Amino acid sequence: MSFGTCDPVRNARQGKPNFGFFLNICSVNVTGMARTQGSHSSSTGPKIRAAAQSLFAQHGYAAVSMRQIAAQVGVQAGALYNYTPDKQTLLFDLMRQHMEDLLNARRAEVGPNEAESAVHALEEFARFHIRFHLDRPDAVFIAYMELRNLTEPHFEQIEALRRAYEQELKDILSAGVNAGDFVIADLGVATRAVIAMLTGVTTWYRDSGALSRAEVEDVYWHMVRKSVAR
Repeated sequence: MSFGTCDPVRNARQGKPNFGFFLNICSVNVTGMARTQGSHSSSTGPKIRAAAQSLFAQHGYAAVSMRQIAAQVGVQAGALYNYTPDKQTLLFDLMRQHMEDLLNARRAEVGPNEAESAVHALEEFARFHIRFHLDRPDAVFIAYMELRNLTEPHFEQIEALRRAYEQELKDILSAGVNAGDFVIADLGVATRAVIAMLTGVTTWYRDSGALSRAEVEDVYWHMVRKSVAR
């Protein structure tokens, strides 16, 4: 279809449609639109999420405004609402994406016969957890520290994803107990304790430090192993 011009009379004579319902686009001053020149929908959305993640991690969710996020992206504040209805949804989307990425990465790494024993399975889990989280310190911080700022429906959805991930570790620990490899008084407590210990590496590790990532994996694996050793 050939679209009409900005002249409705000329359009009618030429048999072309008048799209008056498109907010009367012919009368809009482009320079005054909410989205600034040079922004594109395909790139602006990811930029908004990246800016929000960085600002939430640095200053905390409650202290960051939508206007601050817009300024970091380089768009006017009104443009953000083309991509997210509000700041709460933006926080939820960041957390959900992090947890879905975590679960998908874990599924991709674990084959049908990945582990020959519970000990081996636990080592693979511990090393995976460290590798994944070291690359995403801001996402990890938000996923754990900003749970309190989620609305109840959003919190329940994130908790369901967290439980799905925790269940894999719990199953490994349970298999180890049944095989006589591990001694664990409470599987639920042990599961959360191991995950908390492994996740804590993101608070202190720096690539410029004395230990390589591989060495950190070794250190943490030995700590995890000793925490459940028979």
